[in-house]
Amino acid sequence: QVQLVESGGGSVQVGGSLRLSCAADSYTYSVYCMAWFRQAPGKEREGVAGIWTGGGRTFYSDSVKGRFALSQDDATNTLYLQMNGLKPEDSAVYYCAASHADSCSRFNQYTYWGQGTQVTVSL
Repeated sequence: QVQLVESGGGSVQVGGSLRLSCAADSYTYSVYCMAWFRQAPGKEREGVAGIWTGGGRTFYSDSVKGRFALSQDDATNTLYLQMNGLKPEDSAVYYCAASHADSCSRFNQYTYWGQGTQVTVSL
């Protein structure tokens, strides 16, 4: 059973930073693609960043490239999303997701989801 548990959301001012964590079960972490998505009220869910923790490339959406970064802790099966230079438009519920697609950049093929964590960026 795929297990994805997010944490680390909160409120921050414009320009601030947050780090989100996604703790996965060991099988999912080692075999599946993993990614972060976000969904703001009234908007579609958007793929933000993806990676295969076994050593593949990382993928970022244009909206976060240069500001957000993925990292991982193999000892705890945890994927992190470091978010710097936060903007009000980054406010959303952030979801950790997993996929067994061939390419981790195929954001439309993620089928396993965590419960989400809220990020709010204020002026």
